[in-house]
Amino acid sequence: MNRTRRIAGTSVSRPTREGAGVRLHRAFGYSEIPAYDPFLMLDDFRADRPDEYLAGFPWHPHRGIETVTYMLEGRVEHGDSMGHKGDVPAGGVQWMTAGSGIIHQEMPKPVDGKMGGFQLWVNLPRESKMMDPRYQELRADEIPRVTLPEGAEVRVICGSVGGVTGPVRDLMADPEYLDVTLGPAMRFSHPVKPGYLAAAYVFSGSGLFAPDMTEPLRNRTMIRYDHDGDTIDVRAGEEGVRFLFFAGKPLREPVAWGGPIVMNTQEELRQAFDEYERGTFIKKGS
Repeated sequence: MNRTRRIAGTSVSRPTREGAGVRLHRAFGYSEIPAYDPFLMLDDFRADRPDEYLAGFPWHPHRGIETVTYMLEGRVEHGDSMGHKGDVPAGGVQWMTAGSGIIHQEMPKPVDGKMGGFQLWVNLPRESKMMDPRYQELRADEIPRVTLPEGAEVRVICGSVGGVTGPVRDLMADPEYLDVTLGPAMRFSHPVKPGYLAAAYVFSGSGLFAPDMTEPLRNRTMIRYDHDGDTIDVRAGEEGVRFLFFAGKPLREPVAWGGPIVMNTQEELRQAFDEYERGTFIKKGS
């Protein structure tokens, strides 16, 4: 018999600035460690005015993590120290594994005056922190859309829904990442592996995210489930609801976090920044 998970905590994303002054909302980050293990951070960079985001995220390093950029509107142009250039368009995903180190930039660009999306950071386990960097990039039409019998529509980035498996695979923390849309009063039930972290982020409409809830949760609300149970159950409110759902296997390892670099010890952090200053940070490519 399935046991539905209850909610361990909720919070509203908080305004902050990153990069060269980009205004965004942080759903969780450094101050929540280790509650969302194996995930480190979720940023919501939906914006109405170009001056909130056009300064972008100029050249900066990453090591020890994966960054997942998912665009709803507009696009993000990017380039890196390995000579990789391109853009993430609306509906597209870039799953970048920084591994041993990469230096890149990300510059948001509006399309028809609109721009917005999310960036999720996933921690790498100790044995994978110095792996070779890699990218998995997908356009909107490469991400399957599943309509369930109850009416829910799900874009499956990674993980499986209704017998359909998402295209982003071979990931270290065995994560799942879904974009779920429910019409008014629709329900969505989804299995979660025992012991895995499960969380959701509302970005449109409202809904009840556990059977014992009485007040619906709305835009920019972060939901963290407890670890007891094997299913999550969501019921949409009067206007429907759209949310991100993600799950993953906790690493349960020490976290030493220094801005864009996340390692296991302070000594590893010091070494990474020393290498960056000396120009020996990049271990793979040019």
